[in-house]
Amino acid sequence: MPEFLSETTRDVARLWGRVQWLPEWAVIGIVLLVLVGGGWLTHKIIFALLRRLVKNRDVFWRGIVERARAKLRVMTIIIGLAIGVTVSPMDPEPSAQIRSILLVLFILTLGWLASGVLDMWSVVHLRRYNVSVEDNLLARKHLTQTRILQRVAKVILFIVTVGLALMTISGFRQWGVSLLASAGVVGIIAGLALQPVLTNLLAGIQIALTQPIRIDDAVIVENEWGNVEEITSTYVVVRLWDWRRMVLPLSYFITTPFQNWTRENARLIGTAFFYVDYEAPIDRLRTAFEEIVKASKLWDGDVQVMQVTDITERVLQVRCLASARSAPVAFDLRCEIREKLMAFMRDQCPEALPRDRLSLPEAVGQANLGQAGLSPSEPVAPA
Repeated sequence: MPEFLSETTRDVARLWGRVQWLPEWAVIGIVLLVLVGGGWLTHKIIFALLRRLVKNRDVFWRGIVERARAKLRVMTIIIGLAIGVTVSPMDPEPSAQIRSILLVLFILTLGWLASGVLDMWSVVHLRRYNVSVEDNLLARKHLTQTRILQRVAKVILFIVTVGLALMTISGFRQWGVSLLASAGVVGIIAGLALQPVLTNLLAGIQIALTQPIRIDDAVIVENEWGNVEEITSTYVVVRLWDWRRMVLPLSYFITTPFQNWTRENARLIGTAFFYVDYEAPIDRLRTAFEEIVKASKLWDGDVQVMQVTDITERVLQVRCLASARSAPVAFDLRCEIREKLMAFMRDQCPEALPRDRLSLPEAVGQANLGQAGLSPSEPVAPA
């Protein structure tokens, strides 16, 4: 025990020795009550001063003061209890044990206070970015970085706080030192057991810095399309198109190839394929396609292309490309192109619809056509 505490304890013991008409427990209770009340009153005064100091400052400092209110109250009460236990006529051994417990609680409260400051910084930082707007690439970038780094920092803060608290207890400190010194194998096994956790923590830091994915990115993972809904310190939640949730470890996005449709920007080119007959008037179809796209509110006014991309033994493959401002809008635009272009072929250009043809020897064909009452120039549909 430091010298000044020893002197203070001796002085207080002489003081309480003069109060003989009160039982010891009553004296201890009065001392603790007075000092805890003093701590509560001190908290009121300090908090009022802090509120006045940050009244005209930015929202960050005002938020920290409001969030620190409960933590500061707990800290002042702990300090009051520690002083009360020290100066009261309590036996030295239980007094030392209570002070050790209060020191652990004080360190844990400091960690709680630091966690509140971290949360407030995250809230203030994210208020500058609006994720609900359509062009939200920058906002999603900062949201992803902040959320991941916040969770990683909280894990580190928790480990440091608990570690410092345990170091104040001599029994646990000695136990930890002897365990690491005499049983290194146990440490290796523990390290191997924690490898997945550490891998995901490091992957989270890497994702926050390099950002292969962000909050609300449109991705294809495990052959499923969805949006990144949440990124924690260990896993990622992907909201699939049918509202299912796919949960993947953070390390998945570092080690496994996947598609990110909104990596650089939200714009996307939608694709619609059609299969038409050899005799289909491609120019008419292209004109109809361009009219459909230009009339659509979903098109962003950039890309519109129609091309014959393949020829099979029966049909032509036609690919229609049109750009949109985001992946969901591109999906709706593709559906609209399919519906309206198919309706155009059905109602105004039926010769573009696929047909089957039969090839017959000339003599047999003319005889069969004559019996059927058809001319040789007419196409024959299969039976």
